[in-house]
Amino acid sequence: MMVVLKKCLGVLCGAQGGRALFLRTPLVRPAHISAFLQDQPTPGWTGTQHIHLSPNRHSGSKAAPLHWTSERAVSVLLLGLLPAAYLNPCSAMDYSLAAVLTLHSHWGLGQVVTDYVHGDAWQKAAKAGLLALSALTFAGLCYSNYHDVGICKAVAMLWKL
Repeated sequence: MMVVLKKCLGVLCGAQGGRALFLRTPLVRPAHISAFLQDQPTPGWTGTQHIHLSPNRHSGSKAAPLHWTSERAVSVLLLGLLPAAYLNPCSAMDYSLAAVLTLHSHWGLGQVVTDYVHGDAWQKAAKAGLLALSALTFAGLCYSNYHDVGICKAVAMLWKL
């Protein structure tokens, strides 16, 4: 049984100097993928090939890795903050939720703008609108926390409906 399995794997993977069965099929080869990602014409390709990658504005600096780490830290903080706010609703939790939820939403929607809004003028306008929306969201949540019942109690009241 093991000998048969080894021979089958040898035929499929191209062992013992033979050509692999998978390499005989007309699949996309790595050179074609590389040319596609670099937006260069591929020999024998007649279709249009475009790919839009997010611009790398922070290359060579520590800002991008720090931002990525901060996004993950805020996500993990949010995972711990939600149950803590449920178990201990207080004004400190309300303001913490307001800050973390707004920041998390701002960064997430910022990635949507970066990925789907093309053109410098449109992207700047969308990011300015996002900044205004995030500021209004944070101000509204803080206003609700100060002048009303707060986020934790408001969610609890919604759950009672």
